[in-house]
Amino acid sequence: MLKKFFTAVGEYIVLLGKSLQKPQKMRVFWKLFMREINDLGVNSFGLVIFTSIFVGAVVAIQMFNNFASSSFPIPPSFVGYATKAVLVLEFSPTIISLILAGKVGSYIASSIGTMRVSEQIDALDIMGVNSPNFLILPKICACVIFNPILIAISIVFGIGGGHLAGMLTGNWTENDYITGIQMFMPNLFVYYAFVKTTVFAFIIATVPSYFGYNVKGGSLEVGRASTQAVVWTMVFIIISELILTQLILS
Repeated sequence: MLKKFFTAVGEYIVLLGKSLQKPQKMRVFWKLFMREINDLGVNSFGLVIFTSIFVGAVVAIQMFNNFASSSFPIPPSFVGYATKAVLVLEFSPTIISLILAGKVGSYIASSIGTMRVSEQIDALDIMGVNSPNFLILPKICACVIFNPILIAISIVFGIGGGHLAGMLTGNWTENDYITGIQMFMPNLFVYYAFVKTTVFAFIIATVPSYFGYNVKGGSLEVGRASTQAVVWTMVFIIISELILTQLILS
């Protein structure tokens, strides 16, 4: 089992080495890159916004209930600050990335896996094309560039969801919430959030690509590879979050 794991790690590193090379034709690369921006990024807007609004509202309500049950009086304005801090530090970078790992990761693994079992990748290799570079590099660039934009949008709509929750429940006023949002938060928190997001985006693009590229068999194996890709992507996201938290926030 351990030998199989280290073999897979070695294959993953070799695949990355082939992928992270200068494209053979930049015009073709830019065309593929823009397509991946649409498939992996723009098509995730709706899911990210919907999830962020409702979870932002839930976080704000939970913060209000926790403060209300505290034995020490806590100003209502801290609901806004706590909601913002939770969204920036944990929810938007990590939870949204895990959601994207399921949506984007399964798409990447299945699309590349289908090309493998239908021998399209073999055809590229025969024509002298660097198939990992051709297939995987545009996905890496699209995720690393666009995922931070999705996370920024998630933070904004999550804070908006908290504001909406206050309007609907009447537990805190609009002025209190806005005052809390405007409270000072260390720049390190924002830096930490977007460093995490970039690392997670790289994992989301490369791990499913590895599983899809190395599929052996038919359509059934493509489905299994997609499932494995999502699971291992989430595992590596959680492990990398622990490492980054220790390195940046400790």
